Amino acid sequence: QVEWCAMYSGPVRAALHALKYGGERRLAEPLAAALAKRWSRAGRGGEVLTWVPVHPARRRERGFDQAEELARNVARGLGLPAVPLLERRQRTTAQHALGQAQRAANTAAAFGPTTALSGRWRGAWVVVIDDILTTGATLAGCAEALRGGGAGAISAAVVARDR
Repeated sequence: QVEWCAMYSGPVRAALHALKYGGERRLAEPLAAALAKRWSRAGRGGEVLTWVPVHPARRRERGFDQAEELARNVARGLGLPAVPLLERRQRTTAQHALGQAQRAANTAAAFGPTTALSGRWRGAWVVVIDDILTTGATLAGCAEALRGGGAGAISAAVVARDR
């Protein structure tokens, strides 16, 4: 199950760009509120939220992880915990510059589960939070890592969907 709030265009696109590339962290709260509302209406479940992590080098460059900011705000809105269950093991090429097949190859081994997944959250229904869904390659890579790490069920919620 993948849920999204809006198409990736117009003001939503501008807001996500400002958050992700402009450092406008204040935008995470209203975007996450919309995402929490969407999930509470359509998803109605999940035991724990996690996010698609950026590579540590990218986090240092930006000073934050936009998907984590979204997830922590969504979690507050839904009354669920937000836990880092995924780690980015490889720095990947920016997905927006790649075609569908290249995106899948780019993220195939990029993610792995954290030790938190083998503990309390083993067998849990995990909801992965991200900003944008294009081909689904990133979320598929995350789902594979979560499944391999012991997650029970995996869903996703994103702010916007492209195409």
